[in-house]
Amino acid sequence: MAKNRILELFGIKYPIIQGGMIWCSGWELASAVSNAGGLGIIGSGSMYPDVLDEHIRKCKAATDQPFAVNLPMLYPDIDKHIETIIKHEVPIVFTSAGNPKIWTPILKDKGIKVVHVVSSVKFALKAEAAGVDAVVAEGFEAGGHNGREETTTLCLIPMVADAIKIPLIAAGGIGNGRQMAAVMNLGADGVQIGSRFVTSLESSAHENFKKAVIEAKEGDTELTLKEITPVRLIKNEFFQKIIEAYEKCASVEELKALLGRGRAKKGMFEGDLKEGELEIGQVSGMINQILPAKDIIEEIVQEFRETIATQTTRKYKF
Repeated sequence: MAKNRILELFGIKYPIIQGGMIWCSGWELASAVSNAGGLGIIGSGSMYPDVLDEHIRKCKAATDQPFAVNLPMLYPDIDKHIETIIKHEVPIVFTSAGNPKIWTPILKDKGIKVVHVVSSVKFALKAEAAGVDAVVAEGFEAGGHNGREETTTLCLIPMVADAIKIPLIAAGGIGNGRQMAAVMNLGADGVQIGSRFVTSLESSAHENFKKAVIEAKEGDTELTLKEITPVRLIKNEFFQKIIEAYEKCASVEELKALLGRGRAKKGMFEGDLKEGELEIGQVSGMINQILPAKDIIEEIVQEFRETIATQTTRKYKF
């Protein structure tokens, strides 16, 4: 049986990585995912340096398995986050939203594995050239911040797989074992899943937000604010204000003023479903219950195995 490059790289049981989502991915979720055989990630983008320090310490106390920190490179005090990560000897860092050349050599010099999130072949190649250990290729279906090209996961994964030599993790629109099997057949070595873990028991998302995700149906999310940074949102009252601003040909400055500060915290962490920014992926239309992270992983793995077994027995005739 062929070895899985992600399992070897991270030292985990299953090639399932939990997305490092702001306001949703604290130490409780990260440790639960890692204890269940996946790779849990602490989302540092919404944390002050002292808060990240606390979450890493608690995660290390809650699991003896590998875990990672997601590090948005646009974070204003990124040097302080880097110091914290190095101090605690975090084994793996996922970087995003910036140039991986800046911090990858520094992290790798400390023995830390680095993975960079991309949305195109062009940036996958740049990340590989920067020396990262693996890339996450995230398709248009994903929640949170997204690529301006709007390339879907079905198209993106095989193109990136053909272009790079390092391990590839697929993200965007993946929430069950069938979807995991599909992207791994397209060339991915593993998957990163965000939206499905938002509705886990251990997620730090507000209960109102979790319920909104469960109630979301096909077409209830849309990618917007591409002039600032693309983000997929549930259509609520705040989203409608964005639509009205576009209808009035609002400038980038006006859009930034409308977005303001703390919109994501207000929606996802504090549970304001009217005025908050509700970031989630298209796969939300398939999520219908809140489960422990362990159950989510076991369900995905079981369905993946059943799907692969079906592939080996099914006969196709054309």
